[in-house]
Parts: sequence; structure tokens; C-alpha cells
Amino acid sequence: MSSTRAPAVAEVLWELKRLDKVAKYSVIAERAGFSAGVNGRAMVTCLATIQKEWPHLQAWRAIRDDGTVQTGSAQSRELEEWGATITPDKEAGRSTVSIDEARLMVWEDSTSKAPKSETATTAAGESE
Repeated sequence: MSSTRAPAVAEVLWELKRLDKVAKYSVIAERAGFSAGVNGRAMVTCLATIQKEWPHLQAWRAIRDDGTVQTGSAQSRELEEWGATITPDKEAGRSTVSIDEARLMVWEDSTSKAPKSETATTAAGESE
């Protein structure tokens, strides 16, 4: 299933990259036209596919809905370099991500979906 969803998520990630923003799993999934799933499982699967097929799309811009990342992960390092504040939590292995609200993407029209045809393929094929 992620193979059909991955191009739509790739398009949303490309949009986030162009706007220099990040977004939460559920917001990205809704924009791409599906549900993020329980604990973001559908998004995790899509992001794994995207990281393999289109690593230039900066999958680190997708953040779990609870606002945490794995402590010491590549994602936490990328987010910190980008300007987010990463604070280790007491919960083992997780850190809280603090982001200026202006840099957190929320689309005004929640019914709007990312293009799923040639634009997704083009965006996924673009290089930095």
C-alpha cells in the first residue's frame, strides 16, 4: 500500500522542502489523501520507502504527531541543524522537538490534496 501512497507523500515533502517547513505525520498524510494510521504506522512505512527511493526529499521534515524523535537519530540531528530545539525526555530513547510555529506547516484548506500524477513523479525525481 505504501507504494501507492509514497509518491503523494513525496510531493508533500517536496513542498515542505521548498517552503523550508516541517509538518506532523497526520497533517502530511491528510494532505496526501490518507490517514497516518495508528501511531503513524502508514506514514512510517511511506517514509521508509521514500528514504530508499528519493533520499533528497528530506524525510526528516515529517515529525511524529506527539512531537518527538528518536534521541541521537539522523532526524534529530537534521532538525537541530535546521533550527529546532531537541530536548531529551525522561522516556527512554525519545526527545521532544520544539519548533517555532511559523515553521510548522498547517494547510488552511484541509480538503486539498497533493497532486498524485506526474507532479509527484517529477518532484520525487528532482535533485537538490
